[in-house]
Amino acid sequence: MKVIELSAWDLAAASGLVVIAGVIGLVLRLGITQQLAVAALRTVVQLTAIGYVLEWIFGLDNAPAVAAICGVMLAAAGHAAVGRSERGYDGALWRAMATLVITGVLTTLAVTQVIVGVEPWYAPQYIIPLMGMILGNTLTGLSLSLDALLVRFDDRRDRIEAALSLGATRKEAVGEVVAEAVRRGMVPILNSMTVVGLVSLPGMMTGQILGGVDPLVAVGWQIVVMFMLAASNALAATLLALWTVQRLFDGDRRLEVERITRKDR
Repeated sequence: MKVIELSAWDLAAASGLVVIAGVIGLVLRLGITQQLAVAALRTVVQLTAIGYVLEWIFGLDNAPAVAAICGVMLAAAGHAAVGRSERGYDGALWRAMATLVITGVLTTLAVTQVIVGVEPWYAPQYIIPLMGMILGNTLTGLSLSLDALLVRFDDRRDRIEAALSLGATRKEAVGEVVAEAVRRGMVPILNSMTVVGLVSLPGMMTGQILGGVDPLVAVGWQIVVMFMLAASNALAATLLALWTVQRLFDGDRRLEVERITRKDR
């Protein structure tokens, strides 16, 4: 199957699709025209820049370069995960970053080394795209889970403190809250897994098919990716929830809701 390469003129023509969205915004007075224009410009600039960076890193083909770009991705994902949450607390950022490092690295290596058997282990054409998919999806689940957890601690403070005063352990008092928060963080990936192949053809699968890969081969990779994302979301949401519980309780098993801050939007 011949791969069709897009020229600069093809990309310029594609910008007409964004213009359609802009016209709709103007007609309906949505107030998003400037925001859409900036977003479109950022899309072009950021993707072009990362294209050149990846081309350079692929050419180097060494572990330090791969680790460096993965580090930048992890830092950006951590900031985004905490930034999207309406509530926070002191130490939330480093906990989110540490969570993404642990789950991102473990899940990526599980796929590349245990399932696929990539050689060398740092092969950038596998490590970087898979890490990017994991972080892009996990940060959304992480922010949803964190927000749900902090909201429920605020709303159920009296119930939690009453349970603790009656002799319940910390695990017993907050177990339901943690479970609800983790479940909330899992909603996006569960929805995606439910409709994949019926309503949507995910980006990786679509990209491989457009690149000339046999559809069944692309399907196999997409199955691995969906399961990979389910694992990373569950692990990340659970780990951050447990760390957050640890941070919001003092040594005497008292819940310190005052540590939770609400961000100004």
